[in-house]
Amino acid sequence: MVYRWWRDAVIYQVYPRSFADSDGDGMGDLPGITGRLPRLKELGVDAVWLSPFYPSPQHDGGYDVADYRGVDARFGDLGDADKLIAVAHNLGLKVIVDLVPNHTSSRHEWFRQALAAPPGSPERDRYIFREGRGPDGALPPNSWTSMFGGSAWQRVPDGQWYLHLFDVSQPDLDWGNREVRDEFRDILRFWLDRGVDGFRVDVAHGLVKADTLPEWDVPAAILGGLAPAGPPPPMWDQEGVHEIYREWRRVVDEYPDGRILVAEAWVQPAARLARYVRPDEMHQAFNFMYLSAPWRAADLRAVINTSLEANDEVGAPTTWVLSNHDVIRHATRLGYPIEQTRLHGIGPDDPQPDVGLGLRRARAATLQMLALPGSAYLYQGEELGLPEHTTLPHEHRQDPARPRSGHTVVGRDGCRVPIPWEADAPSYGFGPSDRSWLPQPAVWAEYALDRQQGVPGSTWELYRAALAIRREFGLGAGTIAWQQTPEEALAFRNGDVWVLTNFGAEPVALPVGATVLLASEPLDADGRVPADVTVWAAL
Repeated sequence: MVYRWWRDAVIYQVYPRSFADSDGDGMGDLPGITGRLPRLKELGVDAVWLSPFYPSPQHDGGYDVADYRGVDARFGDLGDADKLIAVAHNLGLKVIVDLVPNHTSSRHEWFRQALAAPPGSPERDRYIFREGRGPDGALPPNSWTSMFGGSAWQRVPDGQWYLHLFDVSQPDLDWGNREVRDEFRDILRFWLDRGVDGFRVDVAHGLVKADTLPEWDVPAAILGGLAPAGPPPPMWDQEGVHEIYREWRRVVDEYPDGRILVAEAWVQPAARLARYVRPDEMHQAFNFMYLSAPWRAADLRAVINTSLEANDEVGAPTTWVLSNHDVIRHATRLGYPIEQTRLHGIGPDDPQPDVGLGLRRARAATLQMLALPGSAYLYQGEELGLPEHTTLPHEHRQDPARPRSGHTVVGRDGCRVPIPWEADAPSYGFGPSDRSWLPQPAVWAEYALDRQQGVPGSTWELYRAALAIRREFGLGAGTIAWQQTPEEALAFRNGDVWVLTNFGAEPVALPVGATVLLASEPLDADGRVPADVTVWAAL
């Protein structure tokens, strides 16, 4: 029988630049991560997902990969990667690594060869090169725009153009090319042979483009998802991606112990997303509809129902998530009015969130998520209650989305600031020096791990308790049954655990005979659940 650990696993995302710095250069690294793995085991997670650590010019935080079989010297070397995997496995933690197959770095050897070769050459055929429009080819081949702003096409000296759906330094590969497909199957095997337990696949819905590259003049929105109705845009969610993942599934199934593929696919509706996790394709797909849902009972109930029903149809678990390296941390996002349109970064000149309300709602949201059946992902620092760094000075920002958008998009740097471990140490314990590749705010001290461990009611202790109870009661492997509640509350049973979230202003009573297992905030003196609180209870 296939070992299906992923169906109910809680997986912790590490952004290597910002997790732990072992040598004091201000950049997180693999030895730093390895040294902190015991803390993740103590927290109670099942696996670790590492964002890219490959050789890269770092124009997009490592998602511009120059060599898929190496480690960037800023993070260590292959020996450090092997040690990290071994230490994690000794602790009982699985290791998932990021794979970036939609594009390479412009510094990748293949792209260097493509620029040196003539139009129509095998070297260029690995990427999407086209002739321009107009009498002299001076116009881009079509109207597509980059996710980071501006045209999705860049002209090279001989007059051809190449496609880059993201930064100009990230040329898109042509997945109709057999050599590209063979190369990535070999890359999968390279890391599987080193012991990794799976791959989170970046832009999983974007590898295949419509054959004729037809016009599409709808403005691109960075990680904005797709319209829930109508045909997908010609660069997203094309049928050909599923053939690729069936090939990859055959590769990972050659290996023991349940190696997995995880889709980062901003796809709607839920039924289309579920196609990525059919039995012969990927194992998990992030539920971004849940992440994006407003803080309202009706909205969240609808998303939960739709997600579970769609994934049940294909026999796959639902994979819940509230924060990651691309979105505003939910402790900040939930501190804005519910009607707030989705923000793509927050700067010092923008309206600031209600920090206390954001953390209160974030703790409640996390307890709700961890009570749902399926797998769940945590983003580094959320177990500390970290907010977005909303006052990060613009001169320190590095996200390419900011300059490419004409500075209309603030960017994602605010959720990527190195996290605090020790309140009174240099760089708050991020490393042995006071250096930090992005400046940390002074308030980081109050969120540091050493200020929270062993402190009743702290966010870290809340997460640790929730993960222990989730495992004890088998919530990830359970099923939910909705319970009757006031209109502005949401309640369900998952096995022996009764879960209630109060979204309204008025307190809500617990059922008669309920024994509280865990609450995101203290209950009222009369035992009722106050606003923006989630409770787990045994009945």
